[in-house]
Amino acid sequence: MAGAAYPVQRPVPPRLRAAHTRIVECEACPRLRAYCRGIAEIRRAAFRDQEYWARPVPGFGDASARLLVLGLAPAAHGANRTGRVFTGDGVNGSGDFLMRAMMAGGFANQPTSHDPQDGLRYTDAYVAAAVRCAPPDNKPLPQEVDTCLAHLEAELAALPRVEVVVVLGRIAYDAYRRLLARRGLKLPAAPFAHGHVVAAPAAGLPLVIQSYHPSRQNTHTGRLTDAMLGDVFRHARALLDGREAGRP
Repeated sequence: MAGAAYPVQRPVPPRLRAAHTRIVECEACPRLRAYCRGIAEIRRAAFRDQEYWARPVPGFGDASARLLVLGLAPAAHGANRTGRVFTGDGVNGSGDFLMRAMMAGGFANQPTSHDPQDGLRYTDAYVAAAVRCAPPDNKPLPQEVDTCLAHLEAELAALPRVEVVVVLGRIAYDAYRRLLARRGLKLPAAPFAHGHVVAAPAAGLPLVIQSYHPSRQNTHTGRLTDAMLGDVFRHARALLDGREAGRP
């Protein structure tokens, strides 16, 4: 995918496109950039004939979204290869697990996410990651998470209708907390529990729903099931519908 444009769901308003461009061009974290490029040179045997994206990965979805889904980071042979968040990490990988759950809430049009040309579309949802480059061992350093907050802030500024944020895992939740803290707003550090709803810290800000991350470590051990993650997105839909119904 070297030289290819990043995958988008059109239309992409100018402000969101500008945020995407800054993400793709970012070189702020040398450790992460070196790791992503190294993975692209070595490649996995199954993808030996493919060119890897190997650049920071922007968010993807509906520019009119009321739901933001915030994950951890691109997978080394998933989004770091395909250029689209939660895409290409294998059959029944985290992308497929997430798509099935988002379909349950009416946010995704299909239950898989394997390739940027597979026809996936989100309705009323936008999916991004706290860190935009694949980190070694899926463990970004705290300063790398902090550096990437500028990208999340820029995307959120370009998504003015967001009313609910689903955070996939503790790192994503803490990243969102730190982003709000920069504005002088406070979310509680604890508890973190699957399905827990955190009230908005100020009027006009989104509610937050905590969820376990759909990593294989969680899904293959039964810590997170299809039903559990589906319930999160059905709850998100109900909250959005309730807010809509409450408007004059």
